[in-house]
Amino acid sequence: MPAIDYDLEFLEDGRTIELISIGMVCDDGREYYAVSRDMPVRKIRKRKWLMENVVPGLPKGAGDRRNHVPRSWLFDYADPAVKRRERIADDVMDFIRASGPDVELWANYGAYDHVCLAQLWGRMIDLPEGVPMFTNDIQQEARRLGFGWDDLPKQETGEHNALADARHNQTVRRWLAQQAWRGAS
Repeated sequence: MPAIDYDLEFLEDGRTIELISIGMVCDDGREYYAVSRDMPVRKIRKRKWLMENVVPGLPKGAGDRRNHVPRSWLFDYADPAVKRRERIADDVMDFIRASGPDVELWANYGAYDHVCLAQLWGRMIDLPEGVPMFTNDIQQEARRLGFGWDDLPKQETGEHNALADARHNQTVRRWLAQQAWRGAS
């Protein structure tokens, strides 16, 4: 069964969850990364944790371009990964559907990630055909197999960059599958 590991960075205030960025990696080698052009920049600026942990991983421009991105911007709006929410929703739907009808979604502590993902299309009942209504959780699978946080492979770099986190989620999920296979044999 094909799997997509994903991660979202988001702003949440206890009532709403607003997309900052999304990263997805599929077992077939495809990857997707997008940054929401529509993110609530003013609200994000007020969140120290987001400013220190998430914003540094957003596109900043490269080479000479980096010198021309205004300091007031949290990211480079001209970067190809920066897209409107509607475009991200279409891209994500296509990415998931390309994996086939039996695709599994996986995330680490994925409850909020799945809600934010589903909200790309509005209400949960508005999920497009072919987009799973739930996400498998890496932490739940680890606990089921008897592993704690300290037992899992560690992420070396890129923490809180959605694509780097999605890649790491894939590493951990595959490691857990190997442990389950070894335990069954």
